[in-house]
Amino acid sequence: MRTSVYRFFTTDPADVSGLARAIAEGMIDPQSIVAIIGKTEGNGGINDFTRTLAMMAVSQVLATHLDCSPELVEERVVLSFSGGSEGVAAPHILVFTVSGRAAEQAYPIKRLALASAHTRPFSAQEVGRMVMVRETARAVTRLMHTLQVEPADVHLVQIKGAIPALDSTTTGNVRGEHLRCDMAWSRGASALGVALALGEVTESELSDDVINQDWSLYSSRASVSAKPLLRRSEIVLFANSCWWEGDLVIAHEVMRDIIDVAAIHAVLNQLGLQPVNGQLAAVDAEKVLAVFAKSDADPRGHIRHRRHTMWTDADISDMRYSRCVVSALLAGITGETGVYVSTRAEHQGPQGGGPVAVIGYAS
Repeated sequence: MRTSVYRFFTTDPADVSGLARAIAEGMIDPQSIVAIIGKTEGNGGINDFTRTLAMMAVSQVLATHLDCSPELVEERVVLSFSGGSEGVAAPHILVFTVSGRAAEQAYPIKRLALASAHTRPFSAQEVGRMVMVRETARAVTRLMHTLQVEPADVHLVQIKGAIPALDSTTTGNVRGEHLRCDMAWSRGASALGVALALGEVTESELSDDVINQDWSLYSSRASVSAKPLLRRSEIVLFANSCWWEGDLVIAHEVMRDIIDVAAIHAVLNQLGLQPVNGQLAAVDAEKVLAVFAKSDADPRGHIRHRRHTMWTDADISDMRYSRCVVSALLAGITGETGVYVSTRAEHQGPQGGGPVAVIGYAS
């Protein structure tokens, strides 16, 4: 089995010309596409329709090749778009394909492997609670078994968390507790599900009460967004496996805060890349294919004991500040502006920080 990654920079949210051309020229077999992840230039807020526009455009291109309606493309391919390309971040899409057959014996070196799965459908009462944590952990564990990898081999788990629709009878769960059916609760429970599957937390540490409350519990490899009206969560797991071949690998680290340059250097070092005078040389920057990070403006109002105003600025959203800062750091060090930075990182890295992962060519 082999994973391939194709990156296309876009001129607007609906620009799928690069993908369409790659399919037409035979570079990409649409049947092999597992996931498409992208950044659009919207505001990243609830009224950011650039994500929907991008997904519609991609679905229309793929539908004809997958012999299905555009509405059913998401049943076949995970589509995950994040709005907000502030500062130097360049809007782009990443297309992940899987090809080949299962190896009969392990290879001497590990290479990038990925697989996708869905959780079972959730009810509104289950979102943000241990039911969601356990079901997410079950799905992640199943993906590890599929790829024949251990938790230490996993470097990124990308999730679009479920937020099922409410109906007139949905006022609480059977115990009379309030609903948690929103983005923050879906993200938090999903991230803890990843942490549970990867052994970063134990079942005994978890309960409904710690979700979005105890920030000492987190995953160093979860990257979670959430989508209203989505009934089941969509998961893509990235790992290095000795059962896969190719020329790509993935590495990760945890940024302790949004100015943690050392963590970014550590990820690149794992890939055999050494920044010179703080930045990768152009020849090494070309070896970087995908950069992912989760970030948040620290809600405690301080970074390294210095006060920040990202949460109190009425003109600019704290999310946009955070994405801009982390994107600038990543681009400045890697020499590559095609970076994917997503905000709202409940239980995704330590409070005020977040995971960072890089896919690149093996050295």
